[in-house]
Amino acid sequence: MLKSVLAALSTLLLTAGAFAQTLDRIKETGEVRIGFRSDAPPLSYVNTEGSPSGYTPVICAQVAKGLAQGLEMEDLKVTFIPVTAENRFEMIKSGDVDLHCGAATITLRRMAEIGFSTPVYIDGAAAMLRRGEQKDMTSLAGQKIAVRGGTTTKETLGNTLKAANIKADVIPVEAHPQGVKMLLDGEVEAYFADQSILLGLKSSMDNENRLAVMDKLLTIEKQGLGMARGDADFKLAVDTILSGMYGAGIIQKIFTDNMPSAKPGLAMEAMYMIAPTRE
Repeated sequence: MLKSVLAALSTLLLTAGAFAQTLDRIKETGEVRIGFRSDAPPLSYVNTEGSPSGYTPVICAQVAKGLAQGLEMEDLKVTFIPVTAENRFEMIKSGDVDLHCGAATITLRRMAEIGFSTPVYIDGAAAMLRRGEQKDMTSLAGQKIAVRGGTTTKETLGNTLKAANIKADVIPVEAHPQGVKMLLDGEVEAYFADQSILLGLKSSMDNENRLAVMDKLLTIEKQGLGMARGDADFKLAVDTILSGMYGAGIIQKIFTDNMPSAKPGLAMEAMYMIAPTRE
């Protein structure tokens, strides 16, 4: 199935319309630039060798191969560029990156700034606690809790606390390890982030048994690959490649290989079935 999708993609890309600004730039420069988060394991991070790793960078590497085949560019250069939670969307809008591969939740507000591919992951905000101190949201009233700044999780947490009429001291942090350290040191009572990120942080620690990640999610968040807003030809090209990857079982294998400690939930299982088909 993937071969037939790529064959159709080749025809699509070679006849792309006048608004294919990203494809035109890739053909002109011979390079596709992929922005990735270096601090969001297991979805996107830098490994011990200094290379981009994780679920979404691996997906984007496959997308880049599909683009190279479709554009008939055997020597297409693939450059990974580190981005942060604060500058990732500006990097897309400025054209410094062609595709963003990280933990990026699709929201209507963000869609007013950038475009997104079809979803590639389903996640949700959750809390990390010190083991043995299981709490619910009401028990956090009057307590200090931490969350990464510049993320949808920070906004979600604020809305959840407001809706429940819970007043807590929310402390934004610049990086996930900082929030975890504050939790271990007793400076905060909980650290909030995407559940996948919390599980990745926990599994990478020597003292992981001191921490626990809540099963309950505050939200269900669809995550996609970011790109320039309004570039319909590039979006169609990326979605066509992703569709072939879903149909060929490649997305499922990438999930298993890069998140061995996790199992696809019902939402991810549904994505495997309802991803767009070529015909």
